[in-house]
Amino acid sequence: MPNSSSISEFLLLPLADTRQLQLLHFWLLLGIYLAALLGNGLISTAVACDRRLHTPMYFFLLNLALLDLGCISTTLPKAMANALWDTRAISYAGCAAQLFCFVFFMSAEFSLLTIMSYDRYVAICKPLHYGTLMDRRACATMAAAAWGAGVLCSILHTASTFSLPLCQGNVVNQFFCEIPQILKLSCSGSYFREVVFLIFSICLCLGCFVFIVVSYVQIFLAVLRMPPEQGRHQAFSMCLPHLAVLSLLVSTALFAYLKLPSISSPSTDLMVPVLYSVAPPVLNPLIYSMRNKDLKGAVRNVMTKCVLEAVNCTSF
Repeated sequence: MPNSSSISEFLLLPLADTRQLQLLHFWLLLGIYLAALLGNGLISTAVACDRRLHTPMYFFLLNLALLDLGCISTTLPKAMANALWDTRAISYAGCAAQLFCFVFFMSAEFSLLTIMSYDRYVAICKPLHYGTLMDRRACATMAAAAWGAGVLCSILHTASTFSLPLCQGNVVNQFFCEIPQILKLSCSGSYFREVVFLIFSICLCLGCFVFIVVSYVQIFLAVLRMPPEQGRHQAFSMCLPHLAVLSLLVSTALFAYLKLPSISSPSTDLMVPVLYSVAPPVLNPLIYSMRNKDLKGAVRNVMTKCVLEAVNCTSF
């Protein structure tokens, strides 16, 4: 069997067996990718350009949109290229870069969602101290901490995973490079260090999850003590999009990695990672803009300006 020093490329799992289905998957993934680019791009532009949205909540939403753009751009373009050109190959360096970027964006996104729960907690439970606790410097520091946590996790896992000797071939049973599939290619009993890092990351994720749960328990207790006329509906509408985004990310990831063997099949093993790597970046803009009048108004203004500039360019 080849070892890691002799492997120059990996073979990814194809999305379909026939050429017609491959082209169909290409156009489907292209539509999904363009929808994610449009949604997250509009939110990023609207938040950056509209002064009314220069608040901590929308600042973190801007960071979330950027992370979503990076996450979906890590996996889908390569999958689309393989489907279009009927190939499965990805270089060794390309696989390492894909794994690094995917772990980075996913780790940073979960860290950012944890910070966003703290922002909701301060806004609802300590409104008089909100301006002090969530000033520009504090927001920038927390956002940098989320991105830094992503960098740290991705460096640890990528270095640990690709330092393992690979004795089980070069066929990755997934449409992108992810840690569990690379570990399956390693020599038996050689991945103890990566397992330790995985356990450490899981403990950190559990700590973040507990922090989020405790924050929302405090939030709901505070909201239920409010008289209905003092903004109870507004408080719930502020929290529900964040809870929906968090639930979507956590539920799809848990289903992908903790699914029962009885429901495991090649098609299921292929489609489930599509859910947690593609669904959140596509649906997050819809979830956040669905009932947010300020955000919808800013997005509408951005679209109007783009249309007017396009019309002016064509008229000359």
